[in-house]
Amino acid sequence: MSTRHAGKAGSWYVASPDELGSELDDYLSEVPNMIDGSSLPIRGARIVIAPHAGYTFSGPCAAWAYKCLDLSKVKRVFVLGPSHTYYLDGCAVTTYDKYATPFGDFTVDRDVIQRVKGAGQMADIPKSRDSAEHSLEMHLPYLYKRCEETFGSPDQFPAIVPILIGDNDRDEEKNVGRILVPYLKDEGNAFIISSDFCHWGANFQYMVYSPENDPTKLVNLRRSDSRPTGAPIHETIRLLDEAAMDAVKSGSHDAFVDNLEQTKNTVCGRHPIGVAMAALELLAKETNDDTKFRFKITQYQRSNLVDKPSDFSVSYVSAYAVL
Repeated sequence: MSTRHAGKAGSWYVASPDELGSELDDYLSEVPNMIDGSSLPIRGARIVIAPHAGYTFSGPCAAWAYKCLDLSKVKRVFVLGPSHTYYLDGCAVTTYDKYATPFGDFTVDRDVIQRVKGAGQMADIPKSRDSAEHSLEMHLPYLYKRCEETFGSPDQFPAIVPILIGDNDRDEEKNVGRILVPYLKDEGNAFIISSDFCHWGANFQYMVYSPENDPTKLVNLRRSDSRPTGAPIHETIRLLDEAAMDAVKSGSHDAFVDNLEQTKNTVCGRHPIGVAMAALELLAKETNDDTKFRFKITQYQRSNLVDKPSDFSVSYVSAYAVL
């Protein structure tokens, strides 16, 4: 085992601890002190959805998730992200024993990693792919800042459980969610679900548009097309993301999967979100209360308001659920 270095420091975010700390503090300070009538962090909010782009783009949105996250009783943090660097069928776990940030290291809970790996017949993430994967790494500096606030001394920080959730189908997501249910029940565990939302543009091979502002009636644009004469493209993107967010808030894993199958919305962390929703839905069924264990959306932002087909944008969402 060896330390996993912060491979994106200096490219996706500044490597200087002072500069990075100041940047994240600024983003966190812009979040209100109360959300949904509760002071922050929200008691029992041990699972969040947060974006993973460069902080210049997604940092302000991610701050909303991290400000809500309740770490007060947490001993380990599961980080579930999609694989960007290689095709993954199923799930995979880190082989490293530490992850580095500019602020300091996080220790990986190897015992839990092995238990989850065995239960889900998961693979190991190849070391080179692990080092290059930003969907896990981008959350750790924010988590470190919140751990400093909550625990003070790094020797009191929770361990982390990094897992890549690959190209799982509906039933496979439910199976992985079932494995995670006991961990969700334990107040000693928190969960970070890593995902951006709509990736729109030629580079993402997703250029849908609805002349009627109806996400069920989409046409495909080409980069060379003129600007649409109807509603702006970014309105279609907003409608697509709102439909996906409504599905997330519904508490129904099937509704979320159905929505993405219909719109093909390029939510890169759809499988981590799907696994989390499947697990939360199982918890709700155990309590016979389908109003519990549902995500609440706190923030929606985009990198750019697309006006013409040659533009592109990525959408960012922050959400939490109380466990």
